Amino acid sequence: MPELAEVAYHSKQWIPGFRKKISKIFINGSARCARDLEVESVKQFLVGQQVESRETHGKQMLFRFSGNNWLGVHLGMTGKLSYREENKKPTKHEHLVLALLDGQLVFEDPRQFGKLEFHHGSEAPSWWSDLPPQILSNAFTFEYFQRFCHRRKGMVVKSFLLLQESFPGVGNWMADEILWRSRIDPRRRVSSLSKEERKALYRALLFVCRGAMKYVANNYGEFPQGWLFHARWKDGGICPKTKRELKREQIGGRTTCWSPAWQK
Repeated sequence: MPELAEVAYHSKQWIPGFRKKISKIFINGSARCARDLEVESVKQFLVGQQVESRETHGKQMLFRFSGNNWLGVHLGMTGKLSYREENKKPTKHEHLVLALLDGQLVFEDPRQFGKLEFHHGSEAPSWWSDLPPQILSNAFTFEYFQRFCHRRKGMVVKSFLLLQESFPGVGNWMADEILWRSRIDPRRRVSSLSKEERKALYRALLFVCRGAMKYVANNYGEFPQGWLFHARWKDGGICPKTKRELKREQIGGRTTCWSPAWQK
């Protein structure tokens, strides 16, 4: 499933079509990802308008159109955005196509776990403005982080990091990387963490999110050597720190990778 930086990357794929008038719209109203759209209303409001700006929040993105129109996109597991310099018939998995004079803005989602939302109004919709502070915002302080730790102290720390209402955009590989860098065993309870360990977890959280935005959001580049990311995907991976074998098992319903020799 796309995470923080992957979502930022995909949101940029529509930039070539910004400030170009929409001439025609195709929406697959029967698709699960378009279940909350009033198809004819969306077409009525968006034809003749243009995309003016974009922003992302965790695993979600929002596009602002002229005429006080807003389109929310959640990629789910297999969704992606693209721009093509030709107008052609939508394929089976292309559920939203915005036709321009010289191209198309496309949303496709083979498994349809994504979601499209629409709002018409002078202000951003409540389903966007009411989202929690982003991890890399000034509002996401250590004190703010501490409140989540207290509120969810009974949780296993791996599952804790995957709570989107607390850590928007953090997904499975990011959680593993954060725990590895903070040297915390993913099976521990949040309540067992000392204040120093919580500080280490907070610092690792910011480091991994910044790194993901730096290396992935712009061009889907590779992370530097030394990240757990390179070794975590298969059994038999080697810890970049200890050079000993990593362990993989299900924790909180998710495949988790960690270094028993490093995360004691």
